[in-house]
Amino acid sequence: MSIESAVQTTTIEVPVLIIGGGGAGLTCSMLLAQLGIESLLVSALPTTSTLPKAHVLNQRTMEILDDVGIAESIYAKSTPAENMAAMGWYGGFAGADPDYGRLIAKLETWGAGYTSANWVQASPCRSANLPQIRLEPIMKARAEELSPGAVRFHHEMVKLEQDSDGVTAWIKNHDDGTEYRVRARYVLGCDGGRSVPRMLGIAYDGLGVVAQIATAHVTADLSKLAKDPDVLIRWIWCPGIGEMAVLVPMGPDHWGPDSEEWVFHVTYQGEGPKNLTNEQIEANMRQALGISDAPMTIHKVTRWTLEGVLAEKFRSGRVFLVGDAAHRHPPTGGLGLTSGIQDSQNICWKLAAVLKGQADESLLNTYEAERRPVDARNVTRSLENSRAHMEAGRAFGLIPGAPVEQNWAQFKRIWSDKPEDAEHRHRALRAIRLLSMEANELNVEYGYSYRSAAIVPDESPAPKPIDDIRLYEPSTRPGCPLPHAWIDDESGNRQALKNLVVPGRFLLIAGEDGQDWCSAAKTLAAVNDLPVDVLRIGHIDGDLFDTRLAWAQFRGISAKGAVLVRPDRVVCWRSTDGSSNATGALAEALGKVLGRALQAS
Repeated sequence: MSIESAVQTTTIEVPVLIIGGGGAGLTCSMLLAQLGIESLLVSALPTTSTLPKAHVLNQRTMEILDDVGIAESIYAKSTPAENMAAMGWYGGFAGADPDYGRLIAKLETWGAGYTSANWVQASPCRSANLPQIRLEPIMKARAEELSPGAVRFHHEMVKLEQDSDGVTAWIKNHDDGTEYRVRARYVLGCDGGRSVPRMLGIAYDGLGVVAQIATAHVTADLSKLAKDPDVLIRWIWCPGIGEMAVLVPMGPDHWGPDSEEWVFHVTYQGEGPKNLTNEQIEANMRQALGISDAPMTIHKVTRWTLEGVLAEKFRSGRVFLVGDAAHRHPPTGGLGLTSGIQDSQNICWKLAAVLKGQADESLLNTYEAERRPVDARNVTRSLENSRAHMEAGRAFGLIPGAPVEQNWAQFKRIWSDKPEDAEHRHRALRAIRLLSMEANELNVEYGYSYRSAAIVPDESPAPKPIDDIRLYEPSTRPGCPLPHAWIDDESGNRQALKNLVVPGRFLLIAGEDGQDWCSAAKTLAAVNDLPVDVLRIGHIDGDLFDTRLAWAQFRGISAKGAVLVRPDRVVCWRSTDGSSNATGALAEALGKVLGRALQAS
């Protein structure tokens, strides 16, 4: 049956069509359902991911996944906190010399298993580690639960057209060969860039190519060789090949050295591994690790380029690029999937507000304005992390293609106590300390600040961070994520401040004497039919209580001030003190965010 004949009989109308069923697409499906917006998700692939791929889920991402009700399921299958508290660098993995597998250095990662004070202060959710092959089925099951019959895998979008009123997509069902048409108000392109950007004529800016990589997903018992159960990622500088290799446990039932499955990455120079057979790559892996005879099942071998790209724009008419369709990262730092999930949160609340008539369509222009700079920074950080590993290899003195004995002699200088080796050891350990930023970039994860028409700036100066990458300093300056705090009611029931922001609703948080702001917000919500919740938080007085003074530490307002928080938990306005015309001031601010004039009474 042709597409043209199929559309005569089968047309589906839906507010939002999601193209792609990976992490970003499934998150969009879940979020829109939670916001009361009907959507249809189609994915050309027959199943969720068959590759481990991305696995680290940072704290802000876990907050979003908690919003849609799957955080606890993820934590149940994730690497336990104590098994992802560090990264380690090793001289080789296994071999005849007793120094093979010897630890060079170890660094804390992702808040040292959620024990570091900065990370505990940042969020009520700890980081998680779950490869996409096990994460996406959890996401898909939840999406299907929230939107029965509206998550369709093996359904490929083959044609896309848009006009002033909407978008028309032609879909082919590869299970039975039928074709149908979907008519949507908006489309979210979450297909990893496979087809949507090309159909829209959106090009990519290449931000850098670092190396060529071969990856093997294997089942093997490495429990007697993989030391240090707190180490999640093992960076192994392999004398046998003079290259960097990475070994990461993948569970599924045990973690640390007892993991049943592993992912092994090895870097190749020049043309890389594209002309190598799977058997040659396996042989190289065994040589690099020194495990030539170890029983091993190879599940899959992939070849890929370690590079970063960014779409030249994130929107074309009524179609928005989300996740890997908009940006692709090296895996170093774990910023790719997490960036896509945060893209999803940003665009979905805005689509819901527009479709419900709460906001002007101009609000959608702020998606690219807000997310593209953040995603660009994340891609750049991922590239910097990758390059830092290459620089560490040079600092160690590894020489690709050199005899094993020559590379091994260089390694032994790192552990030497000879005076002539002191400078070499210093350079090697300094290179590793520089790498601490890869899994300790809390200010990259949380310290960004949006600038767009949906943010009302105040007169406060931009802060000068103590450390732009590693140290997150919470703030309520407009554009910043809402700081974390534990808040109590009068009965002592405690909840995270983030949970007071209800999906699809704004939250005005006033100081203990901010009754005027609360009254103004209630009036505006009633007169303009807007979803705005209101509460006062103080230590002694208020609707809820800041028992630990965690909120007082970062709220940035007086007892008479207030902050306005968007549905994505981003502060969009604040007044440090009271106002003689609270209703007028708040109406102007919220009107700017929503792109429409509000009635003050």
